[in-house]
Amino acid sequence: MINKDMYTLGSKRSVIRELFEFGKKRIQEVGADKVYDFSLGNPNVPAPKKVNETITKIIREEDSTLIHGYTSAQGDAGTRKAIADSINQRFNAGVTENSIYMTCGAAASLCISLRALNEGADEFVIFAPYFPEYQVFIKSCGGVPVTVPFTEPDFQIDFDAFEKALSPKTKAVIINSPNNPCGVIYSEETIKKLTSLLQKYSLKYGKQIFIISDEPYRELVYDNTEVPYLMNYYDNTIVCYSYSKSLSLPGERIGYIAVSPKAESAGDIYAAVCGAGRALGYVCAPSLFQKVVKECLNEKPDIDAYRQNRDLLYNSLKEMGYNCVHPDGAFYLFVKALENDANKFADRAKEYGLLLVPGDDFAAPGYVRIAYCVSYDMIKRSMPAFKELIDSYNK
Repeated sequence: MINKDMYTLGSKRSVIRELFEFGKKRIQEVGADKVYDFSLGNPNVPAPKKVNETITKIIREEDSTLIHGYTSAQGDAGTRKAIADSINQRFNAGVTENSIYMTCGAAASLCISLRALNEGADEFVIFAPYFPEYQVFIKSCGGVPVTVPFTEPDFQIDFDAFEKALSPKTKAVIINSPNNPCGVIYSEETIKKLTSLLQKYSLKYGKQIFIISDEPYRELVYDNTEVPYLMNYYDNTIVCYSYSKSLSLPGERIGYIAVSPKAESAGDIYAAVCGAGRALGYVCAPSLFQKVVKECLNEKPDIDAYRQNRDLLYNSLKEMGYNCVHPDGAFYLFVKALENDANKFADRAKEYGLLLVPGDDFAAPGYVRIAYCVSYDMIKRSMPAFKELIDSYNK
């Protein structure tokens, strides 16, 4: 009667959403001041001032039929050209407006890219720890996810395991840097080693292996850390970008796909992206926000606010005795659970009002994710709860 896989996905929320809904219910029971919700990566830093000014200006000055009307299926040509020009100014990648496909955020970008590449049970390598929906997106397009573990304590790629994961069926690898859930940035050394191996195995198997670079956190970087731009290291690259974090617009669902012009048969890949967007119904991304991002490409949220949150949380937990992975980007802190089972640890944390996401669904059992895109005050108020939690284990 119905698709059982879709029923399973729809009848059970992700562990992150389950925890978020638990938090809302718990707040009603005990009060907001007793619940410290670190579950959801929902930016608390406001959008840059120019974003709201641009929205107001467009609504006041432009024809409403143009504001709310359809754009071209792949997106407004002027917006796509502005994005291409911005990429070239920053990274000298040589993209054009016909390399850019506007989407409803990074999730749509990933789904379209996977659908465009998969020819039937192709394998897609994902590096742990990873955003849990990668598994969902890959399987939904008919692909096969292949997980590669991380190295500790630096959370870079385990290259021995990576080589073993590659096969004649490998179609692409997904890179997410800065990383959700751990905030680590892949070093240039890691990227060079990765791309060298991909070139080697592309020759060995007589086929092109792609990189899909998932980049919603590219702009959220601390301490002048460099984030390598993958197109400049590997020709067969597709970039999936979102303005959810870079402009604090998660609910507006706006982003893009950029196909490297140096990719083999780049025009055919872009056509497949357009076809996949059509097949999935991801055409004509929100018109108003295409116009908004066109005018706000050089804007950023208050990175210092996130940095202050990171420093308070990381330094305080380290001082208490927690084992934390140092995040150079994004707004997540990955912390070693105080017992082997991170789910049991997260359940005990709830007793102190702390909502922490177990790392199992990120392919990192034994860790929990703390989203610090919350108010500085809440982090500060949560410190006694973290102290009580670790003391309960030390006893």
